[in-house]
Amino acid sequence: MKATIQHKEKTFRVDLSRPLDISIPLSPQGPRAWYVDPMKISPVINAHFAGSVALNGSVNFNNIFFNPHGHGTHTESVGHITREFVSVNQSLQQYFFDALLITIDPILATEDVLITKMGDKLITAKQLAVAIGSHRPEALILRTKPNKESKCHTNYSDTNFPYFESEALKLLSDFGVEHLLVDLPSVDRESDGGALMAHHAFWNHPVATRQHCTITEFIFVSDLIADGEYLLNLQTAPFENDATPSRPVLYQIERS
Repeated sequence: MKATIQHKEKTFRVDLSRPLDISIPLSPQGPRAWYVDPMKISPVINAHFAGSVALNGSVNFNNIFFNPHGHGTHTESVGHITREFVSVNQSLQQYFFDALLITIDPILATEDVLITKMGDKLITAKQLAVAIGSHRPEALILRTKPNKESKCHTNYSDTNFPYFESEALKLLSDFGVEHLLVDLPSVDRESDGGALMAHHAFWNHPVATRQHCTITEFIFVSDLIADGEYLLNLQTAPFENDATPSRPVLYQIERS
């Protein structure tokens, strides 16, 4: 199934029968962060019925307990850092974007600067500028090295995972990137005293908040998917919350 797309004065084709799913499913074996327990899926069992066919119930009827920020692929709005409630379901009103996939090998910080400590693994503005080049995509997808399949199952709590220097996300804001997708639990340092400088820089909050922009975390991009331009379909569950489980899907672009 092929579609011809006209976008930004460009025409290209995509094969909708060949999606590239870069989400990590919500499951008890999935990744987690922020000191939460594994997510739970269990049948409803009460005086009226057992929600499990295996337990002689007529249907499977499960409760699911999870945290959207702490379990699996999720997309968040600026409401993640604002006093007022901002729903990601209301912020994201379009679902297809021209996207650029890049791969970055975080560098080691050589000195203590603000919240950064020597030895931290950083993604810098200089790295992003080089990798993005002249592209100005609506969505940027960032894969970090090393790119191990264990990203799909890791407990990131207390690991001081790689993060972005705030100048890097200020650069993306200046470049007009509206949707950032990363294979990390957060764009900020795990322990930063609540500063969340990279989040603030990306959304340009509170100076001139980019209300429609989103950050998607906990993706996984297989090494079989090459760096380059794609059509992104950012699918989200319609939760009225600052964050929601999501399923970003890429389609290879065939230029006309």
